[in-house]
Amino acid sequence: MWFRNLLVYRLTQPLTITAEELEQALASKPARSCASQELSTYGFVAPFGKGADAPLVHNAQGFLLLAARKEERILPGSVVRDALKEKVDEIEAEQMRKVYKKERDQLKDEIVQAFLPRAFVRKSATFAAIAPAQGLILVDSSSPKRAEDLLSTLREVLGSLPVRPLTVKMAPTATFTDWLKNQRASNGLTVLDECELRDVQEDGGIVRVKRHDLASDEVQQHLNNGKIVTKLALAWEDKLSLLIDDKLALKRLRFEDLLQDQAEQDGGDDALGQLDASFTLMMLTFIEFLPQLIEAMGGEEIPQGI
Repeated sequence: MWFRNLLVYRLTQPLTITAEELEQALASKPARSCASQELSTYGFVAPFGKGADAPLVHNAQGFLLLAARKEERILPGSVVRDALKEKVDEIEAEQMRKVYKKERDQLKDEIVQAFLPRAFVRKSATFAAIAPAQGLILVDSSSPKRAEDLLSTLREVLGSLPVRPLTVKMAPTATFTDWLKNQRASNGLTVLDECELRDVQEDGGIVRVKRHDLASDEVQQHLNNGKIVTKLALAWEDKLSLLIDDKLALKRLRFEDLLQDQAEQDGGDDALGQLDASFTLMMLTFIEFLPQLIEAMGGEEIPQGI
């Protein structure tokens, strides 16, 4: 269980719920299959294991892992448009009259309802970890929309969830640009070989550099011309590598072999033991890494009134 992406959210009030209470709350909205006329469903599933007895919350050293699953029927817009055009053409030819918007919308709804039972169903899962002692919720996603789907559903079953995206005092682009200019980050962070540079003008250009020496004259010239860094590949203390963007989304997380080997050793021969060991080690790494990253980026911004 290693997250591949990370969006970090700050709890603005202590979350005092126990693992057992969270389990009961999640059980009130379990994942289920789409009914024949439903476009999508959303609910919680067991993060580890399968079957009715698999717990919806995995508790490891106080870190709480949960997962939500979305099922949605895939109905391509082109299919609906083609069917609608065919139906409209048929009516106009047979009845010698124009089909206007209100009737077109009604026909479209009828076509969608007729096609839904035959549409393919796509399933996707989103994992999240709650670290109550640290006041953090970590979501394994690069999409704020997917993260908000999970958080809003969690808020629904808990009654309230005082949480906001983590922000820092300094503009991330200013920090990234400074690191790239000086080829030196801080707090155990190292600049790697990938970045995205943008012109500050509204319609300015974008330069993407990958597997390239970022200290080269070519890259430095872009910085001298006023471009800012909006994405940057980093490594941290030989434990973790990632791509961070100006919204503080961490993508393409890679835990180094040393950590993965340790998790494999700690987990033993049991599959669930392996998952538990990797999750625990991942969370211990995160709670050590994130304060270092936040400090390197000027410290956490705490909005007034919180």
